[in-house]
Amino acid sequence: MAGKGTPATALLTRQRVAHQVHEYAHDPRSASYGTEASELLGLPAERVFKTLVAEVDGTLTVGVVPVSGQLDLKALASAAGGKKARMAELAAAERATGYVAGGISPLGHRKRLPVVVDSSATGFETIFCSAGRRGLEIELAPGDLVRLAAATVAPIAAP
Repeated sequence: MAGKGTPATALLTRQRVAHQVHEYAHDPRSASYGTEASELLGLPAERVFKTLVAEVDGTLTVGVVPVSGQLDLKALASAAGGKKARMAELAAAERATGYVAGGISPLGHRKRLPVVVDSSATGFETIFCSAGRRGLEIELAPGDLVRLAAATVAPIAAP
């Protein structure tokens, strides 16, 4: 997988964290990157997590939720110790993370960002999230994701 390296996969390798990289043929016309990953990899949508960047009281904050649900902005603000949250502007999210939309990983950001992982992740032995580019997913233990991202775990997904 060396040729497919991203900051996220490099971090996992450096930290010697057990993970698997799964590649699929991304269709640029796909409306939902996460749903596409879930379908093409043949995985239940609850086990595939999307990475969304929001602004909590003016601070860029990452929310990691199952692709089967939505990010609950109020819950994210509360989990991050803030009052108000709104989705971040795409350019700001891409600049801060170093990734393009649809390929934003919860790991290996250009700038250190607070990360909140939905508590449903802890119910699985492994979960899937973006490896840092469209068509590339990482499978890893939720505890490893939380530890490496220095994440907070909280119920931040809405059905």
